[in-house]
Amino acid sequence: MNVTLWIVQGILAAMFGMAGVMKSTQPREKLVGSLPWVEDFSTPIVRLIGVVEFAAALGLVLPAATGIVPILTPLAASGLVVVMVGAIITHVRRKEPQAIVFNAVLLVAAAFVAWGRFGPHSL
Repeated sequence: MNVTLWIVQGILAAMFGMAGVMKSTQPREKLVGSLPWVEDFSTPIVRLIGVVEFAAALGLVLPAATGIVPILTPLAASGLVVVMVGAIITHVRRKEPQAIVFNAVLLVAAAFVAWGRFGPHSL
């Protein structure tokens, strides 16, 4: 189970790391082309979402890998659950069912990591 958790953590970290860098560095006009929901939010909020996602990506891997404050790993996963709830609410409001399914999968994966690292397979 520990190996499975590490694999899920790695995949989530890669996905949220790339998404976080993209949202926090690319111009708004470029983001709107690939992420239509950006139209509904101000640029500072989109940047904040990107920074939060990137920080969570680091938190999924670094504390567990280094053994330095490993409780941050399940906390990062829990934070991503909250971010995905917000994303799902946004996509429901915008009537974007494919995005809802994708965000739900990410939510379940993050919840799995939080459960595993808080509970039976804590570091």
